[in-house]
Amino acid sequence: MRDAPASALLIEAFANTVDVELGTDELASADGLAGWLAERGLLARTHQVGAPDHGLCLRLRAGIREELGVNVGDDADPALRAGAEEALRELPVLVAVGHGPDHGSDRGPLSPAPDLPPPRRALAELAIAWCELRLTGEAARLKRCSEHTCAWVFWDASKNRSRRWCSMRVCGNRAKARRHSAKQTEAAGSTVPGA
Repeated sequence: MRDAPASALLIEAFANTVDVELGTDELASADGLAGWLAERGLLARTHQVGAPDHGLCLRLRAGIREELGVNVGDDADPALRAGAEEALRELPVLVAVGHGPDHGSDRGPLSPAPDLPPPRRALAELAIAWCELRLTGEAARLKRCSEHTCAWVFWDASKNRSRRWCSMRVCGNRAKARRHSAKQTEAAGSTVPGA
């Protein structure tokens, strides 16, 4: 089993700020976003998030969630993907040859552009985490549950990366029960006398 890297845990938490089953959204407001970013150490609690940055964040999240659905065979909405691409263009990232204070970054080869305001720097950290997952190929292990009434994002630690549901006991069984019921209905329809 492969443990999720920090970048995957951050993107998983970001994607799961919307709960399809419960109909809740932790980032429904700019204040909710500011609190969520502060809880993860990405933004000081004293900083506020404005409407433009809140909208940018929601576009980024929607596009990432669409892309994670592709990992279980869903088709992504091109408009949501495009919205995320536009959001990423507003979050410039610097690439350093080395790391450490002499190279402009003490966290690694990627860092938010230093002239970004604090909320955008925090969102650029999310962009960096996504970029790391894409570059390493680990984004394929981060998936949106194929049970559309759930759509929870999870890390697939299986050896062959074949998980499709966040929980086999719950979502996997729901899907299998629906398929079984559909087969039973189809079989009953084909055995109707005179058909």
